[in-house]
Amino acid sequence: MLTHRNLVANTVQTRHWFANAREGHEVVLAALPLGHAYGLMTCLTVPVALAASVVLLPEFDPEQVARTIQRERPTLFPGVPAIYVALNALPDVRRYGFDSITACLSGSTGLPLEVQEAFEKLTRGRLVEGYGLTEASPITHANPLFGTRKVGTIGVPLPNTDARVVAVDDPNRVLGPGEIGELQVRGPQVMRGYWQDDRATAAALRPDGWLRTGDLARVDADGFFQVVERRSDAVRGPDGTLLLPRDVEEVLYEHPAVREAAVVILRQGQDVVVKAAVVPSEPGHPPDPATLRTWLARRLPSYLVPDEIVLRDTLPRTLVGKVVRRALFP
Repeated sequence: MLTHRNLVANTVQTRHWFANAREGHEVVLAALPLGHAYGLMTCLTVPVALAASVVLLPEFDPEQVARTIQRERPTLFPGVPAIYVALNALPDVRRYGFDSITACLSGSTGLPLEVQEAFEKLTRGRLVEGYGLTEASPITHANPLFGTRKVGTIGVPLPNTDARVVAVDDPNRVLGPGEIGELQVRGPQVMRGYWQDDRATAAALRPDGWLRTGDLARVDADGFFQVVERRSDAVRGPDGTLLLPRDVEEVLYEHPAVREAAVVILRQGQDVVVKAAVVPSEPGHPPDPATLRTWLARRLPSYLVPDEIVLRDTLPRTLVGKVVRRALFP
């Protein structure tokens, strides 16, 4: 249940993140669905607060988006990693001219460094990673567009937003810098609860206003947060250490033959099984899974090298582009 106040608060918080935005002069490219909280906030309510023009697209098609950028010259382009991956991979992409874009906020899932760097070279603008969840209207964190940013982190909390990392086995114990635990947030954008579901509300919202996100994270000494993994996707190894799919995915993205990657880590009795799905950079020239495993073995601990690598044309995604890992290996 998101109130009018929740949405207005998050609009004001997010609008101030675009510190150099010129009211009445910006053009926002809206390639995200407005029926999702992230698209609603970044492609509708924040542009209204900026008196910006909004270029609405009915769906995401890479070539259509590229032609629209060429024609409409947008300045702000919120999206998700899958959008930037697809645009980076367009043949002869530079002919469209992306240099009008000055700022992009990426959400929904982690933004790989290689994707960020490639898109910034195309636009010469800034692409930063943020974080949010529908229960918080949805944005709670973002890297600064200007000044210090830390690649691989979700940045710092938005204005008037509190954030902390607590122990998984003791939600009352706040952890220090570098320790991994559950991310909790509190602020004027946090929901009132779940509609007609008091049990779910009590599980997610503490009496003191802290929202349990269900994400594992850590914070550094400078206050920058890093989401390590969804709590449900992380697995503890035999020695008690957390095994994280993203650690494998980041390495896979470094391989030139890999366009996209998704990893699932499963416990099968006492054994840990790692499975990966890969979308080739060039569909006609897919990488050999055995060769990929050998390449990964030189860069990862043996227990994180995938036991199985499958090639896919696409990865299953939610409405806003988040990969549904469990659908890959049901």
